[in-house]
Amino acid sequence: MEHTADVGIRAWGESLGEAFRNCALGMMSLMLDLDKVGREKRVWVEAEAEDLEALLVSWLSEILFYVEAEGFAFAWFEDVEIEGGKAAAWGWGEELDPERHGLKLEVKAPTYHGLRLEEREGGWTAQVIFDV
Repeated sequence: MEHTADVGIRAWGESLGEAFRNCALGMMSLMLDLDKVGREKRVWVEAEAEDLEALLVSWLSEILFYVEAEGFAFAWFEDVEIEGGKAAAWGWGEELDPERHGLKLEVKAPTYHGLRLEEREGGWTAQVIFDV
């Protein structure tokens, strides 16, 4: 799913939290090779918003903050807890190493353009487009 200067992902999860986790992993896989990122350290990631779509954007933006500002590469996220307008989970990874982690795209931000988050039979589907 590409447009001019944008790239998108679709993710699925049996639960809403699993869909959020899979969106985060999808975003990270756009940026680097997840197989090359160790699970040496854990970081608590928390986001808040008024509705589920905004919460997904806020969640992904918070993860991007850690990547860009803290130089942290995520390899995995534990179960994402979603309750009362908040999403939170432990994320596992290590210090970002551009050479070893095989940097791909520079993701600037998740957008509301084309954003979808739907509960369907058997789980949740999400679609997110990122500025790159």
